[in-house]
Amino acid sequence: MRQPPFSVLHVCMGNICRSPMAERLLTARLADLLGPTDPAPPALLYSHSAGTGGWHAGEQMNPPAARQVAARGGDPSGFTARQLHGEHIDASELILTATGEQASYVAALRPDAADRTFTVCEFGRLLHEVDADQLPPAAPTPAQTMTRGVALVAAANKARGGTGPGPDDDLDDPWGLGDRFFDRIADDIELPLRKLVRILTGR
Repeated sequence: MRQPPFSVLHVCMGNICRSPMAERLLTARLADLLGPTDPAPPALLYSHSAGTGGWHAGEQMNPPAARQVAARGGDPSGFTARQLHGEHIDASELILTATGEQASYVAALRPDAADRTFTVCEFGRLLHEVDADQLPPAAPTPAQTMTRGVALVAAANKARGGTGPGPDDDLDDPWGLGDRFFDRIADDIELPLRKLVRILTGR
């Protein structure tokens, strides 16, 4: 039976700005670290997203968000917004939300997912407290990426010591604002995602 990839679910409000950027940028940053003989990123990590509301379901990524993804080496094509459902959470080893309110929404929908749900900025902050040398070894295989990823999420959850995200862990909503604002939010998203893929791959 084929090993499924380590699954990361990104959540924001409408699923056309912040979470789509995170979805596509995570895949792009993983690709940066993989060599020509390694598996393609989707074999190791499934990056997907959804919104707590369904107002934009079926729509494409917001144009300024798509421009940020493309400018940073990602692929915005083929994206379709969707509303968050419990099965999306159930199928994910890590859930990264834009805000603490959305993390609470996820935990209310699936209480058993609270230990693997963080805001993306909170998760990046907690990664500084994780000793990567104590994780299972890194290797570019689906099985080892899954094993190391699950252990990493557990270590980050332990590092937060039962506390939740703070107000500084929220991503501002760029919807309706200009490219400069989207650029700042994309920076805020990319920083923790870069840390994540570096630890996952050991590279």
